[in-house]
Amino acid sequence: MSSTLLQSLTFFDLHPDAGDLREEVLAGLQRTPKSLPPKLFYDQTGSELFERITEQPEYYPTRTEIGVLEACGPEIARLAGDDCVLIEYGSGASRKIRILFDALSGRCRYVAIDISKQHLIESTAQLAAEYPGIEAFAVCADYTRPFELPAEALTAAGRRIVFFPGSTIGNFTPPEAGEFLSNTARQIGPGGGLLIGVDLKKDAATLDAAYNDSEGVTAQFNRNLLAHINRTLGADFEATSFRHRAFYNEAAGRIEMHLVSLRDQLVTVAGEPIHFREAESVHTENSYKFSIEEFQQLARDSGFRPEKAWTDDGNLFSVHYMTVADSVSG
Repeated sequence: MSSTLLQSLTFFDLHPDAGDLREEVLAGLQRTPKSLPPKLFYDQTGSELFERITEQPEYYPTRTEIGVLEACGPEIARLAGDDCVLIEYGSGASRKIRILFDALSGRCRYVAIDISKQHLIESTAQLAAEYPGIEAFAVCADYTRPFELPAEALTAAGRRIVFFPGSTIGNFTPPEAGEFLSNTARQIGPGGGLLIGVDLKKDAATLDAAYNDSEGVTAQFNRNLLAHINRTLGADFEATSFRHRAFYNEAAGRIEMHLVSLRDQLVTVAGEPIHFREAESVHTENSYKFSIEEFQQLARDSGFRPEKAWTDDGNLFSVHYMTVADSVSG
């Protein structure tokens, strides 16, 4: 379903069926150990809380990635070429895409993809108003699963380039990340480009601080996932009955986020009873960290050819540009 919101913005609603979400949530809560998909973070409130996280002094990824993008913007524009189609997965507040728009001098078409419908519409409409020369499309979809991009959004001669900032690729397990990258390669086709932010491995103290900010915004963000389930699936979680826990699992090379039950409790989710023991944990997110070589090998195995990698002076964060190998078919 599509609708035109502004003269330069078209909206497509491909949001997954609520029944699919119900099955996914129940399956996660009924397994041992319990887990929930991180896409549940991003309702309207969660998206706003995440933007607050990015402003916390301990949370280095966003400001560092922005600095890298600003420094390499002209080179990215040269690699992308004129009249490209920029496809952004997890567009959020759309701050980083503005750097690319400015570098490209408005010579592109933009397709924003996010699962948080209202946040997506508001942020993309604002972009369309700020950059009236860019034809913008907003697609509400779960980009973690294969889906078809609306053909109307892709009818342009330029190269298709996926922009996937924020090291969101780290939320997938390595096999899931490989599958996601392979699906992306097929979606954009031979010669298509991928511009992706990847957080780098570093000392545990820096990582632990980034996910346990002193203001407690990340804790609010984590617990809001339960409020989202309450609204969406008619559950009765008491968010204050769970505490936020995040730590760096060095052996696995990832930050783990959990919600830990503060007492024995029974919660009803979509009509199903779910028992929690005191101190039982629900795993809500992974954030894998990579070396540049590790990520480039993962990309090669998934159908991409690494072209360029940029980092900040402290080697905290990397931005990669790669193209789809000719052997990948769309």
